Amino acid sequence: MSTNLEVGIVGLPNVGKSTLFNAITKAGAEAANYPFCTIEPNVGVVDVPDDRIYKLADMFKSKKVIPAAMRFVDIAGLVAGASKGEGLGNKFLSHIRQVDAIAQVVRCFDDPNITHVSGSIDPIRDIEIINTELCLADLDSVEKRKQRIEKIAKSGDKEARIELPILEKVIEGLGDAIPVRAQGLDDEELEILKELTLLTAKKSLYVANISEDEISDYSGNEHVKRVQEYAANEGSGVVVVSARIESEIAELSDEEATAFLEELGVTESGLDKLIKASYALLGLINFFTAGEMEARAWTIVDGTKAPQAAGKIHSDIEKGFIRAEIVAYDDLVTCGSQNAAKEKGLVRLEGKEYVMKDGDVTYFRFNV
Repeated sequence: MSTNLEVGIVGLPNVGKSTLFNAITKAGAEAANYPFCTIEPNVGVVDVPDDRIYKLADMFKSKKVIPAAMRFVDIAGLVAGASKGEGLGNKFLSHIRQVDAIAQVVRCFDDPNITHVSGSIDPIRDIEIINTELCLADLDSVEKRKQRIEKIAKSGDKEARIELPILEKVIEGLGDAIPVRAQGLDDEELEILKELTLLTAKKSLYVANISEDEISDYSGNEHVKRVQEYAANEGSGVVVVSARIESEIAELSDEEATAFLEELGVTESGLDKLIKASYALLGLINFFTAGEMEARAWTIVDGTKAPQAAGKIHSDIEKGFIRAEIVAYDDLVTCGSQNAAKEKGLVRLEGKEYVMKDGDVTYFRFNV
């Protein structure tokens, strides 16, 4: 299975979160491709849009194609008071700790038939309700940690003395409802906090849910503008979607969906935009393996070295790594075949220090 990436979808009631999540679930990847994936009711697995894998499958006449995949987790029960166990608060917090990134759905459309939990449309207020709950949950974790570290620091422990002022700084920020990711902490400070798995340290993006009428042009939507400004201030991304249109697309075949999007005057679905934005947010790239049996895309963090990339396929390949035989996707396609690429000297042998690049078509040599 080439997914270990999870994005948690959060949002207040009646903002379109369930509509969007149901669309993701309907558009779900074929479960047969993911033998180790028990898909729970609140998890949707979708293929990552990447045409390169299909071109490689044609070239190698592969019997099976396995695209990279992303898991979306529907995190229910987030209401004001969730950090104190209101709604499904405690369950929600344990789910959110496990995801790699958070996508927060915010309502940016007016519809008198769909009441808002707070009685009016205000996406910034909604964002702040959720961020406050996450900050309160983190505050509880950091304060407990501080009590323990204070005792250790008193005994003269060097590491505890380094950690204590960082915890104090984070507590102050969380007390002002500033998420950890927006507190300007450096890499060393974030590394010290890592084992706390703080919710507000996770990378986030906002999903601005608009009405279907605005899908081809939402430039006049003031709610979206406010969300974009808010996100820019904390270094988060924004994806604009219409959850209702996504639920319609999910019912269509690929050909019908393409025609429907063309009719609407948009080039890609909101789900594809959300996946691409999540990739960018988490600094992810794909490499490929291809042969007669299967063509497969594998997801890694940009900067991963060849042996660790090999470990994505199997731990034995990482352990016994000798070298990687690599050709860039563009070079391979231009040459038309692996043999032609070899003749032109474009297939390289790379060692343990090689940093993988997006689109590397790879064969790992190993010995166990």
